[in-house]
Amino acid sequence: MSPIHKHVIDLRSDTVTKPTPDMLEAMMTAEVGDDVFNEDPTVIKLQQKAALMFGCEAALFCPSGTMTNQIAIRVLTQPQDELICDIRSHIYNYEGGGIAYNSLVSVCLVDGDRGRMRPEHITGNIRSADIYSPVTSLVCIENTVNKGGGSYYHLDQLEDIHRVSKLNKLRIHLDGARIFNALVETGDQPEQIGRLFDTISICLSKGLGAPVGSLLMSSEENIIKARRIRKVLGGAMRQAGYMAAAGLFALEHHIDRLKEDHTRARIIGETLGKLAFVEEVLPVDTNIVIFRLAGDLSAKSILGKLQEAGLMGVPFGKKEIRFVTHLNFDDDMLHDTLCILRKLNPE
Repeated sequence: MSPIHKHVIDLRSDTVTKPTPDMLEAMMTAEVGDDVFNEDPTVIKLQQKAALMFGCEAALFCPSGTMTNQIAIRVLTQPQDELICDIRSHIYNYEGGGIAYNSLVSVCLVDGDRGRMRPEHITGNIRSADIYSPVTSLVCIENTVNKGGGSYYHLDQLEDIHRVSKLNKLRIHLDGARIFNALVETGDQPEQIGRLFDTISICLSKGLGAPVGSLLMSSEENIIKARRIRKVLGGAMRQAGYMAAAGLFALEHHIDRLKEDHTRARIIGETLGKLAFVEEVLPVDTNIVIFRLAGDLSAKSILGKLQEAGLMGVPFGKKEIRFVTHLNFDDDMLHDTLCILRKLNPE
């Protein structure tokens, strides 16, 4: 096997970023306390800022987006309930079966437009009120959709889903791990999104570049419940303000620049679409590029060749590969990436 290139361009995910010098400075100078006692001033400031941004009553800082999603499902459901989500959803594919394990809830999967559900997906899958069926109680939306190639909803689409869900007395959770990627494209404001959901999860360690952490936002009542569940799941942290400071910095400085990631991702997508070894490139809406390989080429073999040349991605199926642009991927790296792709000989 050929040696791995010394200076690898890592496009596996936007989670691979390192804190900027200014973010590190904010972390090093953060005022901290014991968050289990709800006494860490920087955590409190982060939670208040996020809740205010989305027009919610309260927020809770957690180690991961998986935890915030799982807590939300547990808060909004009871055992033997059922939630409706798209077949591409992160909560279904990448959270270790947590819906069943943590909440004893079943899942109704629908097939939307690259992960984006429509009102009829909800109305057509509400269970009848009999003892043979689970109780439909929750709708889960992902925005942007990871497996959909970074596809996103427009505000009117979300309003339609909100309307039909509430008409049928269903609660709604937003997995907004990359919600800011969507917002910089649509121009919508966070509070316009916040009023449509019972719970909202946002990630600080993806496009925003913090080293760790996610936030769950909801009503005061739901966040009190969420705090107890976080404790049971082992997510209560002590002097978490050092990490919260990174999240605060990210929310204050790293949102608008997401457009740069989107521009670079689209350039990669355009280049891939012209290469003979690529059969199809999903539309590049935000910072995620997913492409399917032509012929009998496999993701494993192509990723091996790319890594030898100094470029990393992840397999998204046997013949699909994903790249994700991010804070630590600049124009020089973009130039090198395009050169590597154009020179690749898959034979």
